[in-house]
Amino acid sequence: MTKQKIMITGAAGFIGSHLMSTLLETDEYEVYGIDNFNNHLYDPKLKVDRMNHFGLYIENIDIRDRSAVKTALIGWQPDIIIHLAAHAGVRDSFGKEQAYHSNNIDGTQNLIECIKEIVPESRVIYASTSGVYGSTPIPEDGWNEDLLCGKQLNAYTYTKYINEIQFQISGINNVGLRFFTVYGSWGRPDMALLDFTKNILAGNEIEVFNYGKMKRDFTHVFDIIDGILEVIENDDIESNEIFNIGRGEQVNLLDFVEEIEYTCGVSANIKLAPKHPADTLETFSNTSKLGKYGYEPQVSIREGVEQFYEWYRGYYVNVIGVE
Repeated sequence: MTKQKIMITGAAGFIGSHLMSTLLETDEYEVYGIDNFNNHLYDPKLKVDRMNHFGLYIENIDIRDRSAVKTALIGWQPDIIIHLAAHAGVRDSFGKEQAYHSNNIDGTQNLIECIKEIVPESRVIYASTSGVYGSTPIPEDGWNEDLLCGKQLNAYTYTKYINEIQFQISGINNVGLRFFTVYGSWGRPDMALLDFTKNILAGNEIEVFNYGKMKRDFTHVFDIIDGILEVIENDDIESNEIFNIGRGEQVNLLDFVEEIEYTCGVSANIKLAPKHPADTLETFSNTSKLGKYGYEPQVSIREGVEQFYEWYRGYYVNVIGVE
């Protein structure tokens, strides 16, 4: 049986490295990864360490480099392209709009044009974010994919919404995935779980915005990967569909901090701060649409935080030397 060929952009990132490793373990796909290994938000050594941990080979290519992207597509001829490369970070994007436009909008458009020229029959699965819902009111059963009516609150989330538009008018066979507050092992240092854990263990103050009055649909990276796999395997999904991938459960931010305290066995020194203008107060996914294709999140918050903490102790404490 001929294996499908998959190309992943942003393959050395948090989600990309987990996904590439999982796909290779199935032995059903040939997988090729690219990443530009930039220093956005954190030292690219973490990307190299992800590669080494998962045993991945990832080529250094920036999706804005048309010649390099075309060469990669010509050489690999992927059946499926999973587009995860992007500048992330809602708060970081304030004041850095040009960099976010360049990476997220211009880079995506360059990728689209290269795909149309080199592999127009390929299928694209791309990452969006729950942040595109912005100020959209949340009903009792969470945001469903057709409810978007609020403005995005920062450059990161509006560039991801523009990505949705870019693909929907591209003529390429595509599926969009709105990820909800992803956490887990090998996550970015700027993400709440890692930042909170590091500072709680060190006895430092942690800053909790909007005085702790925020709710998030925290989704473990293992569940995110399962959701992506469902979309990969269901190739009869119509083009231009968009799916939420979340846990489908709201958690108060201070309750999330309590789970970290419980797992670490250390009390947090909490500094309550005003709302950051980039922040959405609540997120809540309705995942029934993807559920029809078999998606069912499995990882509870306690299990997810414990899995993360085990990795954190092994990597940051034993390898990096953080106390």
